[in-house]
Amino acid sequence: MQLLSPEQFVGFLAVAVLATLAPAPDTLMVLSLGASRGRRRGMAFGLGCAAGCISHTVLAALGVSALIAASPTAFTALKILGGLYLLRLGWQALRSSGGTGVRGVAGGTESVWSLFRKGLVANAINPKVVMFFLAFLPQFVVASRGNTAWQIVQLGAIFTLQAAVLFGLLGYFAGGIGHWLARHAGAGLWLDRIAGGVLAGLGLKLLVSR
Repeated sequence: MQLLSPEQFVGFLAVAVLATLAPAPDTLMVLSLGASRGRRRGMAFGLGCAAGCISHTVLAALGVSALIAASPTAFTALKILGGLYLLRLGWQALRSSGGTGVRGVAGGTESVWSLFRKGLVANAINPKVVMFFLAFLPQFVVASRGNTAWQIVQLGAIFTLQAAVLFGLLGYFAGGIGHWLARHAGAGLWLDRIAGGVLAGLGLKLLVSR
């Protein structure tokens, strides 16, 4: 089975990193837990969130493959709808006010394993993440390379691994990052702007190149 091309790998990884770093509830929760309950708990919750991406990858690979087998036209329609969804996400991020406030999570005696499970379940059952994967991963599939399901599995694995690394680092350095964000209120705003621009660009590119 073919591996992703270098262009696919580099292009997808760059966008995935931006999407992961953009201020969002899971990112801020990792920072909050790391800052208030210690780096091990922050890292555990973040790694759980990353692991939850595996279920979305499997669903996307099976669902998109079945759709292609049933109707290439339906797959094209999915990509167009996905492009519109990414455009909407990009527009929301561009209009965001940043949302970088990191509040400490008071109290709590949950174990590291309990927080890992909580992060995994919270991510795995989140319908917004399901929609994101269905819209996001197919944009980087190159139909001419064949075996779409295998391409999506590889893309999902890359997303999961980079999310695990980034969330782990966020949890580990949560205290310092939280203080830096508090002093630089515009940082989250610019992360949102960059990620929003990339997501909107992907959506527009798909719609224009249809």
